[in-house]
Amino acid sequence: MSVVLLTGASGFVGRQIHRHLAANGHDVRLVLRPGAHARLAVDTAADGIVETGDLFAENSAWWSEICRGADAVVHAAWYVEPGRYLDAPENAACVTGSFALARGAAEAGVKHVIGLGTCMEYRLPGDGLAVDAPLGPSNFYAACKLATFHMLREWLGARDCLFSWCRLFYLFGEGEHPARLSPYLRRCLAAGEVARLSTGTQQRDFLDVAEAGAMIAGVVDTRQSGAINICSGRPTTIRQFAERIADAYGRRDLLEFGTGEVHASDPSCVVGICNAIKRGHRNEGQAADQA
Repeated sequence: MSVVLLTGASGFVGRQIHRHLAANGHDVRLVLRPGAHARLAVDTAADGIVETGDLFAENSAWWSEICRGADAVVHAAWYVEPGRYLDAPENAACVTGSFALARGAAEAGVKHVIGLGTCMEYRLPGDGLAVDAPLGPSNFYAACKLATFHMLREWLGARDCLFSWCRLFYLFGEGEHPARLSPYLRRCLAAGEVARLSTGTQQRDFLDVAEAGAMIAGVVDTRQSGAINICSGRPTTIRQFAERIADAYGRRDLLEFGTGEVHASDPSCVVGICNAIKRGHRNEGQAADQA
């Protein structure tokens, strides 16, 4: 059984990672904000939790102590307040804090660090985005994620520490913020209210967050290094996605396309190519980073 340190375990994606790490037999050590225990997906004893008011404000010495004895680190925490995170200055603090974590992990002898990136690191729009596709973030959040990728890749690579970077595409499912598309649709449909949407022609790569959590947790076992696209690889229009949800309620008539606003920077297509190695197929080599 390996010891895995996990940040962000109370979050939308982190909850699923935690659930699958535990199911895979790992001893999971959590770094949480005070009071976040109630949002965990897996019951965790107090001695398996380290609390901090702001993990991004901790220095490398603190992280070195917290990481001691861990075989791997999965860093799922980041600032993601809906409606604000794309241009929020807090992203810069996340970069600094993530480097402190990586530095401390390496100093503690951790042999594998796994971070979470975003499909927005790629130059968009893009259909069939492989991990060697051109990079070109168009917002501050994505730029900070990409900067973190480059920093951690170089720092950890020079210190005999395996580094994996899981780029998330369009996730939905359990624990979503109510302002996101799927909860908005379900709320309207359940209440018998009209859901106002854009034309819905934008193509997206949708993936259930539970499946994404399993894929990320699996990287601990496969030891796949470099950039990894956490996606379905299937193009789906927003209209198709909405209609599938509406069909569960038998209420396609409540979908009103063409009346919702589309953000000026909203790409017409974001679809990836999944390169994640399935758990059970261990990556013995240190795969060259293709990004």
